[in-house]
Amino acid sequence: MNLHQFRFVQEAVRRNLNLTEAAKALHTSQPGVSKAIIELEEELGVDIFARHGKRLKRVTEPGEHVLQSVAIIMREVGNLKRIGEQFSAQDSGTLSIATTHTQARYVLPHAVARLRSSYPKVHISLHQATPHEVARMVLDEQAEIGMATESLSDYPDLVTLPCYEWEHVLVVPPGHPLAAKERIGLDDLAIEPLITYHPSFTGRNKVDAAFAARQLQPRVVLEAIDSDVIKTYVRLGLGVGIVAEMAMREDPGTDLVARPLGHLFGQSVARVAFKRGAYLRNFVYKFAETLSDRLSRDLIVRAMQGEASDYGL
Repeated sequence: MNLHQFRFVQEAVRRNLNLTEAAKALHTSQPGVSKAIIELEEELGVDIFARHGKRLKRVTEPGEHVLQSVAIIMREVGNLKRIGEQFSAQDSGTLSIATTHTQARYVLPHAVARLRSSYPKVHISLHQATPHEVARMVLDEQAEIGMATESLSDYPDLVTLPCYEWEHVLVVPPGHPLAAKERIGLDDLAIEPLITYHPSFTGRNKVDAAFAARQLQPRVVLEAIDSDVIKTYVRLGLGVGIVAEMAMREDPGTDLVARPLGHLFGQSVARVAFKRGAYLRNFVYKFAETLSDRLSRDLIVRAMQGEASDYGL
């Protein structure tokens, strides 16, 4: 057995058992992928996949165990490469970060600048994606660190740590009636045309849950993944905006007013994520520590080893 066979098996599962797509992703031929998988099955003496003709239909029970072992082997192969890179490259290389637009735009710039100051040889590769895509990039080792508010803690193969807490704010023009209201209620928002985040981004689930608990139907007229887009449409008069507070704190303006909504939607927690068991290079720890005073190398190490139970919350 060899690493090529393991990669082919993993990619077949990632591509929903479509060997043609797996072959394209691996830049090889479909018959080659199929042959390698069959040879691995023959060597192991078990079927990893159940088949209908030549098509893969599902992963078998022994196949599930094989995939777990393959994942560990491939993770450790990646760790060996990173160990070699760290000790041969003298703290140079590429740090890949997967994150959402809000984090990339308002939270990460200062952390990236501090990392570049400490490690000028390190190249930063920033991937903006949905929270689910962020998780997948970290799991698939396309990124060493992920950062988002939603979804990251839903993946058992990720170690996630709280970075900071934040709340939503209402964004309106200075002359809007809600700009002068002392305490805004859900009833106030329910009658307004709302401009806010897409349901998979930036705590939107908390907004929807608060309205549902009061049996109110919000009038969402526009959804976006970008806080700047939301603010643009508020300026154009399409409605009132609900955005993350850092979108106003880090980008203050004189043409919009922010009013707190934490009493309605509660606190949200931005989290960082690492692949469980992965080897992290020095500058990965350094970058995480610049994100929050909650994060330390010791805490991350203990979390990765399963020894930290509280993680600071």
